[in-house]
Amino acid sequence: MRDRDLYGRILGIQRPWIVIDVELDAADEEVRVIVEHDRSVPLRCPCCDEPASGYDTRRRHWRHLDTCQYKTILVADVPRVECSSHGVKQIDVPWAQAGSSFTALYESLAINWLKEASFAAVARCLHLSWDEVDGIMQRAVKRGLARRQLEEPGAGAPARLGVDETSFAKRHEYVTVVTDLDTSEVLYVGEKRTTATLETYYESLSESELNRIEAVCMDMWPPYIKATMKHVPGAEEKIAFDKFHVAKYLGDAVDKVRRREHRGMKRAGDDRLTGTRYLWLMHPASMKLGIWRDRFNDLRSSALQTARAWALKETAMGLWNYVSRGWAMKAWKLWLSWALRSRLEPMKKVARMIRDHLKGIITAIVMTATNAGAESINAKIQRLKRMACGYRNRERFRRAIYFHLGGLKLYPTSLTHTDS
Repeated sequence: MRDRDLYGRILGIQRPWIVIDVELDAADEEVRVIVEHDRSVPLRCPCCDEPASGYDTRRRHWRHLDTCQYKTILVADVPRVECSSHGVKQIDVPWAQAGSSFTALYESLAINWLKEASFAAVARCLHLSWDEVDGIMQRAVKRGLARRQLEEPGAGAPARLGVDETSFAKRHEYVTVVTDLDTSEVLYVGEKRTTATLETYYESLSESELNRIEAVCMDMWPPYIKATMKHVPGAEEKIAFDKFHVAKYLGDAVDKVRRREHRGMKRAGDDRLTGTRYLWLMHPASMKLGIWRDRFNDLRSSALQTARAWALKETAMGLWNYVSRGWAMKAWKLWLSWALRSRLEPMKKVARMIRDHLKGIITAIVMTATNAGAESINAKIQRLKRMACGYRNRERFRRAIYFHLGGLKLYPTSLTHTDS
């Protein structure tokens, strides 16, 4: 078999494209495959597929999968056509996506690497520049988002959303992440954590998609509440404040009570609270048997203010098992009455916050809605940051989240090969 026929077959080159030559450059360890468009085949506009007259040709180069240890480059003089409707356009080639200097198979290889290794490692191992790898990721995410938008409106709309923020860099810079809690896929990454940021996502949904939303789990961040109330029909019954965040506020309040009491006790020579910070935050069932458990049992049964604050926290955490909205509301109101009369200012402050957001907490309870999926996504995002040693460019950070966690169809299509 001649080398032109061999490369024509392994590259999947078919008429009207023909491999006319294969050049070997041993010094540069490079194979150049020269491809030509059959001049006897009429040209068509890539936009409307109507017959069009030839305008000129432009020489293009594409990096392909290596031939043994040699870099392989496809070279072709790609015709441009003059369409009466669309003007001068370059025709599509079957082995690569428009605007790419890599074949579809090579981009697929790079995408596979990017899923497994860091950005820098992919660039180093594939002998690509940073910008070339970034371009591959950029095109992959753009394809994936475009394919998602082409899906039937409303058919893939999420029923339960998780809205959370994650840190982009130091100095309290954040991005907003919207997650489909049923599939654990990132649907939207927006700059900052403002009302306008979340509104941008809601405005991208159709009316049927907005109506399909059953619950929106979030923390008690006012801009997110405002955007959801404005755009989601029946939002008052759908906003759910996650148990994780309520537990965090209560745990922080217990720790504030402990620290204040510990300072007073230490001045009086009482060191019972020394080294007990994490004991008050730990679930009793998770505590190992032994001296620490015995010590904690003595502390929590004492008359310490910290013990009372801890009892309030644990009681609140036990109120998440109700099924009836009415009974859940009654139980929480009793708890609020107890907390507000506790004379423990940190607990009273959290109780007032819970009172102001009680409806959303009850919704989370009766719908068993939780933002655990969004928190898991947040943890994965932080791992991406560590693997990349941080991101200085906000757009690249958003792109990496979509690439790794968006559940997108990233691979380029090729008319000569089966999709990856």
